Amino acid sequence: MPKNSYTGEYYDVTSRGVNDQGNSYDHRVSENGDHSYHYSNRDGSYYYQNSDGSRYYNSGDGYSRYTSSNGYTSQKYGSK
Repeated sequence: MPKNSYTGEYYDVTSRGVNDQGNSYDHRVSENGDHSYHYSNRDGSYYYQNSDGSRYYNSGDGYSRYTSSNGYTSQKYGSK
């Protein structure tokens, strides 16, 4: 069972595929029952969308953005 490096929780991948833009995704269910989607994009970026409404985006080249379920956003600029 894989482990989420951000939350430390283990999860199962229940489905995976490729969307219309050619980006791969998988649906994950964590050990506490939370659902999320993880997108790996063709440009090297990746994106998490969580069941609580929070989101995390990483450009793959030093920029990242986290948006909490209540709308708070934090951004980071820097090296990979």
